[in-house]
Amino acid sequence: MNELSDSTRKLISQYGLARKQENSKPSAPAIHVDEVALRVAAFYEQIRTIVDWKEEHLMRRAAIIRKLKRRFFDFEMNSFSETGSAAESLVLELIRGGHFPNDKIEETKINDVQKIIDKYIFILKNNPENKGGEAGLQFYNWLIEVAACEIEETLAPAIKEMALIDYMFSSMKEKIKVSDKIYESEILKKEEADIHIYIAVCHALFKLDKPIISYNLIKYKYEHWKKADEQIVSKISQNIFKIWRQIEKDLANPMANKFYNICEKYDTPYLIMGDILSKNSDAETGKEISEPSALEHLIKESYLKRLSTLKDRIFRAALYSTISIFITKILSLVLLEVLIERAFGEKLNLLALAADVLIPALLMFFMVILIKRPSKKNLNIVIMETMKVAYKKENTDIYEIKMRVKKSFAMKTVLSLMYVFSALATFGAIYWVLKSFNFPVISIIIDIIFIALILFAGTAVSKRAQELTMEDEKEGFLSFLSDVFFLPVQGLGRWILNTWKQYNAIAAFFNALIDMPFSAFVEFLEKWRYFIKEHKEKMR
Repeated sequence: MNELSDSTRKLISQYGLARKQENSKPSAPAIHVDEVALRVAAFYEQIRTIVDWKEEHLMRRAAIIRKLKRRFFDFEMNSFSETGSAAESLVLELIRGGHFPNDKIEETKINDVQKIIDKYIFILKNNPENKGGEAGLQFYNWLIEVAACEIEETLAPAIKEMALIDYMFSSMKEKIKVSDKIYESEILKKEEADIHIYIAVCHALFKLDKPIISYNLIKYKYEHWKKADEQIVSKISQNIFKIWRQIEKDLANPMANKFYNICEKYDTPYLIMGDILSKNSDAETGKEISEPSALEHLIKESYLKRLSTLKDRIFRAALYSTISIFITKILSLVLLEVLIERAFGEKLNLLALAADVLIPALLMFFMVILIKRPSKKNLNIVIMETMKVAYKKENTDIYEIKMRVKKSFAMKTVLSLMYVFSALATFGAIYWVLKSFNFPVISIIIDIIFIALILFAGTAVSKRAQELTMEDEKEGFLSFLSDVFFLPVQGLGRWILNTWKQYNAIAAFFNALIDMPFSAFVEFLEKWRYFIKEHKEKMR
């Protein structure tokens, strides 16, 4: 029997605590919403899922952010004079939308959520650097997003996820070494290395986005943030703008990708350990995984199961991202295309319109089909690396982050020109093919936008498919050529998508004209249902 590492024993204990919490019944009265209102609201939220689709684990928080922003807008309109009942209406709306379970959350949680809302309102009002303009708007949105993260954690504590993050973080701190040349060049300070490891672990393990990483960093820097007293909150409110700027700087550090690439490659053993501990009770698991042969069996079992579910998630991600792009982007652009052609008195090109619809779908289909599965060799690597993680060991693997070789100005110029040339060649080829089918210029431009969006979305999906791959990827000549010519198109897709997030007309339409009235309707429906129930009871 091998001896489990101290960090593994701690992880087993934390997963046991999480299991007890999951299986425990509410010790106080639980929040209940009407079942009919729940079904109606949940159906609407499914439609919203298609309109502004995100990764599955981000959807709930996206809903919290959306509903919280609406309430903060109301607060500002009323000069923050009426905030006392905000938490109750927010929590009820989230449960009705199916984002949290009915009859599971204790009523006392409403007071906890209200304290969180009050805390962030206080920070917003007492921030001396609260500025207008684009920077002020970005800060405002960031603060609400961080508040949403804390609300989500309060209503559904992510004990397992945070335990696994801490588990990998403690391991990676020992394994990742930064070259002294990087410190000497002042690209990175020594005291910042742990922060970047933590960011990389959060991103690699659970694909966490900026808001939740920002929230985790605030907790990392301020241990008592969740239970902060007035003095701590007041102190932080004076420096919150600087804290935000520093976090943004950390996230945008040019060395961030170096840390992420290492953590992304070696995150599989930690995910597998999480799966093993989630499936088995803590009493059994400690004994089983102490025996290498038993642990090997559990690793194989968890690996194959995760591989199977990964296929389903890839398909679902591809389907939803394609539908989302079609509804929010393609549909709007097709309508624009129709309006432009009508304005210039041109006949509608049915072939072009059909291409607008079919090209993105077929492109995403082929990208998913061509995704490579991990080889059999990969499983052996995962078994070996997972055992290294689970047991105590004398020697620790070291992953060094080295300084990039500086390119001369001439070399940078040549490489930049080659990138521009490849971009022109790719876009030119697409233009020539579509023009040969007599597509109008406006249709060609729109189709190029579609292709760029789908290529970027497809690349993100294919990256998710590699989450279990630990073996070194071998790139052939064809792979190199595809990168040369398609990377500029993917870059365009990324830029368009990020820009569209700010100016998504359909999402804005839902938020402004449908979201609020629909929420009011569902709330009225619930009260009407309770009214009918009361009168039925009187009849009895």
